[in-house]
Amino acid sequence: MIPFENTWPYEQFGRDIYFTSCPMCDASNVLLPLRPQDLESLADGVKKLLVLPSCRNKITFVEADRDYLLANRPLRSTRQGKPL
Repeated sequence: MIPFENTWPYEQFGRDIYFTSCPMCDASNVLLPLRPQDLESLADGVKKLLVLPSCRNKITFVEADRDYLLANRPLRSTRQGKPL
């Protein structure tokens, strides 16, 4: 079972991939340094270290589907409803 607290939703508009809010600093509309082929690699199980441009925090993503990115650590707290 995939731990929900390790996931974060993303949006794709054309070739741009972004978070509507950053899981670390809560900045809005953060354009990610990812391309659609990176999402395909993540779906195939290739890990990807991502430096968030809004706050320079590093997150390692281990998987992706059409709606969510899966990190190797919690990005949100399910008890409080806020990101960690």
